[in-house]
Amino acid sequence: MVGLLFGAIVLVALAVISFAVDILAAGVVFLFGALYTVASAVSYLYTTRRGKFAVWAEELQRLGGDERLLDLGCGRGAVLLLAAERLDTGRATGVDLWPGSSGRGQSANGQSATRSNAAAEGVEDRVELVTGDLRDLPFGDDAFDVVVSSLAIHKIHDAQGRERVISEAHRVLRPGGLMLIADSRHTPAYETALRGLGVVDVRHRDAGWRFWHGGPWFRTDILEARKPS
Repeated sequence: MVGLLFGAIVLVALAVISFAVDILAAGVVFLFGALYTVASAVSYLYTTRRGKFAVWAEELQRLGGDERLLDLGCGRGAVLLLAAERLDTGRATGVDLWPGSSGRGQSANGQSATRSNAAAEGVEDRVELVTGDLRDLPFGDDAFDVVVSSLAIHKIHDAQGRERVISEAHRVLRPGGLMLIADSRHTPAYETALRGLGVVDVRHRDAGWRFWHGGPWFRTDILEARKPS
């Protein structure tokens, strides 16, 4: 966001200078670039503040209220808390490596912001936070009815590590359970990994303009899959 705004300011300055020295063609190009960059910044701001929440709210409407849900890389709880609001008797578990945490186990300091957000939304009693590596989840097999993840798995830099995350997500998901992964990169590889695990009910789609981080070239895809019963 800061980079986009700085770029827009620089382009406006260049446009003003170009018009001032009577280089009209360059001025028009710089002005168009500035407007384009501002539009990208607006898109990014909308996605981060509203758009992604609207998309996830629609995706989570299918919850019945009694599910055990796991959010991979839950961060401060954007998706986790949306899910918890829809769970009457179910429970939402978020797993992440928060700042200050190391490996498995709890990290109260690292989770404080997420816990505060849960309390502010009135869902603290339905939320559990666990510190853990997504490549080695500290849960048993078939432990969850739903596994979700939003813009988290791509942060693991090596392909083997990302494939391991998908394998772990598949392991902890019960037969017939739902997996929803939103990510800006590598979703075709996630689909390939799931099919390699025997999952045939897999759908890969564009999340739409509300999940653009600046424009269609920074779009988000959603991978939806059902683990075979």
